[in-house]
Amino acid sequence: MNKQDVQFLFNYNQWANARILKPAAALTTEQFLAGANFPHGSLRDTLLHTLFANWIWLRRWQGEVPTEAPRAEDFPTFEALQTYWLAEEARLMEFVAACTDEQLNQIIRYTNTKGEAFEQTLWHLMAHLVNHGTQHRSEAAAILTDFNHSPGDLDLIVYLREIKR
Repeated sequence: MNKQDVQFLFNYNQWANARILKPAAALTTEQFLAGANFPHGSLRDTLLHTLFANWIWLRRWQGEVPTEAPRAEDFPTFEALQTYWLAEEARLMEFVAACTDEQLNQIIRYTNTKGEAFEQTLWHLMAHLVNHGTQHRSEAAAILTDFNHSPGDLDLIVYLREIKR
């Protein structure tokens, strides 16, 4: 995979995330925190899980070994989560923009949260992050839809058609 392809995937990822965050802003704090029948529970916790993945993978790609992560209690409102999300997303997009084809094909060595060591090609890990976001955006979309705030279609083809205009 090359830089142009990875940049495209992350641009789509950012677009799809924005389609989740926009209707989420319309929820009450009670709805944002309300339990839901999904693996991470509430919309807040589903979004926080996605945010945590972005946060930890970026740090791993930069050679860090994170020991502390954002905690749910640090985000009692959607506004608090959105502020952190947008700042973290900007850091992630800056990293993506700076990657070269050579870097994308390098092996990244990292340690997971259980202390296990792994290694993988950077672009594989980056594709994983986008794919991971797709799963949890679908869960967030279902929660939002239950609150009558559907984000609409999140399909890649919708993004392609939108950017072509």
